[in-house]
Amino acid sequence: MEQTEITALGQSLRQIDQTLLNREGASGVERIWYQGGEPYFDLFVEVSNGHIEWFQMTLRGRSLSWYHQGDRWQTGTTNELRTDDVAFYPASKIIESDQRTDLPFFQLVEAILATRAGDPIFDQILSLFHARV
Repeated sequence: MEQTEITALGQSLRQIDQTLLNREGASGVERIWYQGGEPYFDLFVEVSNGHIEWFQMTLRGRSLSWYHQGDRWQTGTTNELRTDDVAFYPASKIIESDQRTDLPFFQLVEAILATRAGDPIFDQILSLFHARV
């Protein structure tokens, strides 16, 4: 993917009004949702006590997520580009995990997030990439 497209994707991420998010779950956990400028492009982040607990980015039928317990990274494929009945139901995103990390997608997500360096939440996510062994 060309750098101009990567930059455009990163700059298209807009934070969604917090009141639209479901508040159920662990107390003290803040959910942050960014929606990108094209369909099926989202970033979800859960923050507790100023630290990221979990995040997930989906783009064009692919997914990358990180979870703080065990410092786990996972790539996968979403059902968003499929046209079966389940995919037509709102909020029915299903992610099928990859057997191996999709390194090119991992690097693409990092490059997209890097276009937002200087924004505190994006900097915090990027620090997770930099800490990856």
